[in-house]
Amino acid sequence: MSRFRVERTVPLAPGEVWRRLTDWPAHGRMVPLTRTRVLTPGPNRVGTRFTARTGLGRLAFDDPMEVVRWEPPGSGRTGACRLEKAGRVVRGWALVEVTEMPGGSRVVWTEELSVRGVPRAFDPVLALAGRVLFGRAVDGLLRRG
Repeated sequence: MSRFRVERTVPLAPGEVWRRLTDWPAHGRMVPLTRTRVLTPGPNRVGTRFTARTGLGRLAFDDPMEVVRWEPPGSGRTGACRLEKAGRVVRGWALVEVTEMPGGSRVVWTEELSVRGVPRAFDPVLALAGRVLFGRAVDGLLRRG
């Protein structure tokens, strides 16, 4: 499995950062050729399921995910959301953490994944691609209002 981490510090309140990062449909607008569909009624919580569909036509695949940990940030408490990925193509997990800091918040997005058909020898390449792709997605989500 390939593991990568994206860290950002932003001048936004933890609650706003949390809201932006857990807006699952918005993730699809940040990742090229991806659309995200939430499968369970809101609000977000443990058990929320959604699927990111990436690609075009026959070259597309689904990345189904489920929220297995949901702890929004609170006064003096780091927020944590853990997603489990159980698709046929992509498997693994993601952990999103939001911590209050003077003048804003710190975000740590850690993800571990494997892609079916991709040998472990390519894990470093997959980790680099994940850092770049998810780094841009996190930046976009934090930039938009």
